[in-house]
Amino acid sequence: MAEAFRAHGFEGASLSIIAKATGLGKGSLYNFFPGGKEEMMAAVLTDIDQWFDRVVFAPLEQASNPAAAIVAMMRDVERYFQSGGRVCLVGWIGLGAARDPFAQQVKGYFTRWISALTHCLEAAHVPASAAAQLAEEAVAGIQGAIILSRALDDSGAFTRLARHHQACLLQAVAGRISA
Repeated sequence: MAEAFRAHGFEGASLSIIAKATGLGKGSLYNFFPGGKEEMMAAVLTDIDQWFDRVVFAPLEQASNPAAAIVAMMRDVERYFQSGGRVCLVGWIGLGAARDPFAQQVKGYFTRWISALTHCLEAAHVPASAAAQLAEEAVAGIQGAIILSRALDDSGAFTRLARHHQACLLQAVAGRISA
């Protein structure tokens, strides 16, 4: 379902498209998701949130080695978004006309990511205001890198931008930033 929504957006992913992508008939889809497409998208967003919680957010929040946690975050994010070849469905929903039913999930995803990264930086003794700014810039940079990479059809753009943000974060952890 997620890939159907990524390819066609919430509005464009008809039940026929979703059925074809999942291999389920429309009746089966309604059996599993009586709330229709909204319930399907909510389930997809929950699945994405659970993956990010387990692989990205929790490790940043619990990091005993902030530098290693940042490197792992960037590695895992690069794999997840396939070096910018895979749309960020949460970001797409946040921009689209279908945003309202999912506004809390979208906001929660981005808020948690920024907060987890801020916490990780603060654990490395980066001043709170600098940590919050760097975290926001990194998350925004990753999202922008996905868009630019897809627009240019250049996965190298994603990798270059992700590495740039990683370097900025690691410099902060190493104490080479001004507060």
